[in-house]
Amino acid sequence: MTGGTGFVGSYLAPRLAEEGHEITILTRSPKVPEKLSPKIFCLQGDPTQKGPWQEAVRDHDVIINLAGTSIFSHWTEEQKKAIRESRIHTTRNVVEAIESGPDGETVLFSTSAVGYYGFHGDEELTEDFPPGSDFLARVAVEWESEALKAGEKRARVVMTRFGIVLGKNGGALGQMVPLFKKYLGGPIGSGRQWFSWIHIQDLAEAFLFLMARPEVSGPVNVCSPYPVRNRDLTRTIGKALRRPSSMPAPSFIIKLILGEFGSVILEGQRVIPRRLLESGFVFKYPKINEALQNLLCLP
Repeated sequence: MTGGTGFVGSYLAPRLAEEGHEITILTRSPKVPEKLSPKIFCLQGDPTQKGPWQEAVRDHDVIINLAGTSIFSHWTEEQKKAIRESRIHTTRNVVEAIESGPDGETVLFSTSAVGYYGFHGDEELTEDFPPGSDFLARVAVEWESEALKAGEKRARVVMTRFGIVLGKNGGALGQMVPLFKKYLGGPIGSGRQWFSWIHIQDLAEAFLFLMARPEVSGPVNVCSPYPVRNRDLTRTIGKALRRPSSMPAPSFIIKLILGEFGSVILEGQRVIPRRLLESGFVFKYPKINEALQNLLCLP
């Protein structure tokens, strides 16, 4: 697993271990994280660089590629280069390390994002929609293209297109909740833009589900079947925290602070996880109020 010590990986790896899987986390840090499951091991290495770590890939049936520089920042040209190259180089190196084998012997789960689709207003987007043309969409297309090359080695390739992942102690909620607690929460821009999201527990269960479905390959939207508008999200957070949610963040302020990334926040996508639903996956937290009640530990 690349990116295994990040926000998603630090939840996903222990959940896989609970089901009896042995996991090797590739990490740049020489320090081993504390309180690891006996089934989780660490291997030092930089996935953006070729190295001895690639030899370990051949000993694993499933490779989960989560690594990539965070997009949640002001986008300078240098930052955009880091966002792209961290994803492309890591995926290329992972795929290079996979050995050819019988069909289905190796599975590559390569993270992508709903940003693949670009901006389409109120239109519902499923896995068969074409990509957008903005920066994130172009990165996602190139990212997925590198992952698909593993198919030439007879690996099953699943591109998991994440919505915004909601979980405790980090992620989007880690940035939003403190503002609400300070009475500064509210809609962003018009508040009409769609927010495609997923509870981190449902994300982990989706991986377990897909690991057991050899017939599923290609793009899979990993997000709730009920995306919400930004204004409804902020209203629900405010209600859950018993805080007002009427402090708007004007569009021009968002663009001033975040630059080009501001457009991603102000536009959004209305994405539907059609392939998960058609395959029989059942979400535990399909609706935003249920998810927030759980994540914010409220009655």
